[in-house]
Amino acid sequence: MQRRHLLQTAAALAVPALGQQAWAQGSFPAKPIKLVIAFPAGGPTDITMRSLADNASKILGQPVIVENKPGAGGTLPAQQLQSAVADGYTVAQIPLGVFRLGYTTKINWDPIKDITYVINVTGYAFGIVVPADSPLKNWADFVAYAKANPGKLTYGSTGTLTSPHLTTELVAQKAGIELQHVPYKGSADLMLAVVGGQVMAAADSTGFATQVEAGKLRVLNTWGEKRLDKFPGAPTLKELGYDIVQNSPFGIGAPRGTPPDVVRRLHDAFKKAMEEPSYVAALARYDMLPNYLSSADYTKFAQDTIGREKVLIDKLGLAKGS
Repeated sequence: MQRRHLLQTAAALAVPALGQQAWAQGSFPAKPIKLVIAFPAGGPTDITMRSLADNASKILGQPVIVENKPGAGGTLPAQQLQSAVADGYTVAQIPLGVFRLGYTTKINWDPIKDITYVINVTGYAFGIVVPADSPLKNWADFVAYAKANPGKLTYGSTGTLTSPHLTTELVAQKAGIELQHVPYKGSADLMLAVVGGQVMAAADSTGFATQVEAGKLRVLNTWGEKRLDKFPGAPTLKELGYDIVQNSPFGIGAPRGTPPDVVRRLHDAFKKAMEEPSYVAALARYDMLPNYLSSADYTKFAQDTIGREKVLIDKLGLAKGS
């Protein structure tokens, strides 16, 4: 009996040691990984991130399962990381809105200290569209109508405090116009609203491309450094006299305290997944490009961005208590 007890005790003590040895030998992942994204199914983010997840699944040898968590300006996945186990099995998309959150909302966590930044993967191409039969034929018409009808020109975006919302408000401020903002949970809902005439315009990523190509929407401007090949007739904000370029980079984060070897494994898998032709093709559908940043560079980007976003929030008067 005593010998059996000693053997059982020895076996029990060996389990953690074996677990550590297996961990050290790179057994991660041993089960599916959940990738939480900030926007609904069917939009540009969902479609491109599912392509990335499929590629990463093959590399990791375990499914990477996409979970859609829309709302709250794209910040819900980052908030979900705060209660997730730091073992690499829950990761999340980190849109730019995460870096504004502390300035506009009372939170009990730090977007820099409480997220492990794994890899930046891409960024959006944005623009403003109106229905094809709108009397607003170009940006000059848009501004003229807004000046003649303060607060009556309605536009939708993919959520309050998202890049489309804030950038449009910054443009409006520079143009001396007042607009009425209507938030939606994602591109799919927003496109239905603008095509259906529920709002007069929409600020969005180029998920609107299919509706433009179908003759249902017209592009008034785009927000990149240069005109988009898909919409060569649409001027950039810079061409219209606004010194603004917005492509809203985003990547993947993990909970604070995720082991460095797990972060490395995730980084390497997603980096390789980014290089697959299927992902590059998925991005191209929405005029998006791979935008790789390593874990260290992505962390530095987050630190720098949080300072820049404070300037924007202050300029628009949207800080807490303002």
